[in-house]
Amino acid sequence: MKAQFYGIRRMLTGASALAATMMFAGQALAQDLLGQPTPGAIDLQPAASSLKRDAIWFHDIILMPIITVITLFVLGLLIWVVVRYNKKSNPVPAKFSHNTTIEIVWTVVPVIILMVIAIFSFRLLFAYNDMPKPYMTVKATGYQWYWGYEYPDQKISEIISIGLSEADSKAKGVPYRLAADNAMVVPVNQVVRVQVTGADVIHAFALPAFGLKTDAIPGRLNETWFKAEKPGVYYGQCSELCGVDHAFMPIEIKVVSQAEFDAWVQSKTAPPAVAAPVADAAAPAAAVATPASAPATTPAAAPAAPAV
Repeated sequence: MKAQFYGIRRMLTGASALAATMMFAGQALAQDLLGQPTPGAIDLQPAASSLKRDAIWFHDIILMPIITVITLFVLGLLIWVVVRYNKKSNPVPAKFSHNTTIEIVWTVVPVIILMVIAIFSFRLLFAYNDMPKPYMTVKATGYQWYWGYEYPDQKISEIISIGLSEADSKAKGVPYRLAADNAMVVPVNQVVRVQVTGADVIHAFALPAFGLKTDAIPGRLNETWFKAEKPGVYYGQCSELCGVDHAFMPIEIKVVSQAEFDAWVQSKTAPPAVAAPVADAAAPAAAVATPASAPATTPAAAPAAPAV
């Protein structure tokens, strides 16, 4: 019996070590790229906003330990039952029907676990809904299969954002199916309110680096926010199945300095330059002829007087 117990303990220890190794390896791999998926990574993308940082903390500190402990505990019970209570080891089956103490424990303990998860879940949900005073608003409209971005505070009408083709993505050195021809441009360290809606079917505005996923529903205006902490380019995708080209509906957000954002706004709102009228040079040249250029004319000779 003691040998069986030590064997089970070694198996559980090995499983715990494997789970921890996979968790930390995924975190290390995910640090390679900011704002886009990392090949080979198994963890969440690195945080580029306070909301995503809170979500990662909730995942790593609250959820993963609870999930790991419960999984290993159930695995240990299954192995213990198979080894200890098989027909060979236990030829005479037990005849008891219930155990009041165990039933109380497996009722109270899950309630406590769910209460702990709920407390931290509500704190995270409150952070998502408690939006600070926004610096600007961007209206994101989902179409089949592209996005439109409108800046009402800056008086910028809708800018259409379409995913780049594979050839254009390779030529520009940007990730295919993530990069777009026109990015949403926002300033760094400013609260940006994003109003999300759909024009045809249900879409979803999702930015993993910011911890965002908001449904774009036709006829309804949903709202979320973020505050980008680092300049750079951040990629997302429509995360609601919306038709045949759902996979070709990327989201690209370009976070720039305040000066760069002001210059970008100026370039979008400045009135187009009016070209000076070009005079028709041929008409005046033909109409005004100098005497020197005019052909010389010889007066006709007077007729000779008749002889008398």
